[in-house]
Amino acid sequence: MQTLFEPADPAVAIELAQKVIALADRCKEKFGAMPAFMEVCGSHTMALAKTGVKLILQGHVNLISGPGCPVCVTDQKQIDAMIEVAESDSRIVCTFGDMMRVPGSKRSLLSAKTEGRDVRIVYSPLDAVRIAEENPEKEVVFLGVGFETTVPVLAAAIQMAAHKNINNFSMWATTKLVQPVLRTLLSVKKVKINGFLLPGHVSIVLGEQAYRFLIDEFRMPGVISGFEPVEMLSAIYKLLKMVDEGRPEIINNYKSVVRAGGNKTAQKMMNEFFQPCDESWRGIGMISKSGLEIREKYSRFNAKEKFSIKIGEPKKTPCRCGDMICGLASPEECVLFGKACTPLHPVGPCMVSTEGSCAAHYAYMRKEG
Repeated sequence: MQTLFEPADPAVAIELAQKVIALADRCKEKFGAMPAFMEVCGSHTMALAKTGVKLILQGHVNLISGPGCPVCVTDQKQIDAMIEVAESDSRIVCTFGDMMRVPGSKRSLLSAKTEGRDVRIVYSPLDAVRIAEENPEKEVVFLGVGFETTVPVLAAAIQMAAHKNINNFSMWATTKLVQPVLRTLLSVKKVKINGFLLPGHVSIVLGEQAYRFLIDEFRMPGVISGFEPVEMLSAIYKLLKMVDEGRPEIINNYKSVVRAGGNKTAQKMMNEFFQPCDESWRGIGMISKSGLEIREKYSRFNAKEKFSIKIGEPKKTPCRCGDMICGLASPEECVLFGKACTPLHPVGPCMVSTEGSCAAHYAYMRKEG
């Protein structure tokens, strides 16, 4: 057995890994196929690869990366539009660092910055509000990309701008919701999985009850997990137990931070400033009510309404990020992976995002040669 990871308690982790492998092999023999589970959190994608858990379980459990990286699931038209926002001398564009090197059809935010555009990395949307306050002669636009984990913070930025009456601040929001995309993946039935490793961060906001539909509508088990090796192995073991016993449930394996009903304060913030909208996902297309847009009451902070941004059809490439987001391909099945597409010269967002499946595979699981 390979032991790449260095958990706090290696003896526990190794023993648990051995139990997972034994139970996975029993399931494989019993059902005639290797058990397959999908993680829908970019932090899980990176943690499973970085800690060696994915490598250790290779050949026993098929761990499939799904639509969990917020940068990766943002469709190319939105990426191109956000880069276009930065093309004006009268604007300052603020973003999380993940977005800087995501390739657009013409260029990235980083290349726009290199050529003189004012693009700034911030650690919080609230920093963008402060920048707007300090630069009243410029329009400051924050690029709001993220899942339910990020939306309350986006709401807090709008709340602050409204409270301070800062009208040169706005937000280009392309947020995504977990429940609609899981329902879509299971409804189209293209990817074959036996359960979900459910996101730890998003679940803090949503709570474990939010996944009840997986059982009621699809009889699909799910386990909410943390990000340490023992936590992820424990979650995978519980998924295997449910598969073995034919007893699907939603298990909260991250009770130290995830409550049954989630974070009510965060949910209230989301509902105050945002409302459901249709969103287009890379590799999937439009999903009804799968995103959140800024409410009409706060439309003066909506950059999509404030600026007239026109873009053409995105440039087509052989990049298979869309297939990987849907769990239909692995990074090494993309002809560009590790050749035309590398972290230094990314073709798709999955290679450049710190939570992307290609970035994780390239850094920790790539076959040399």
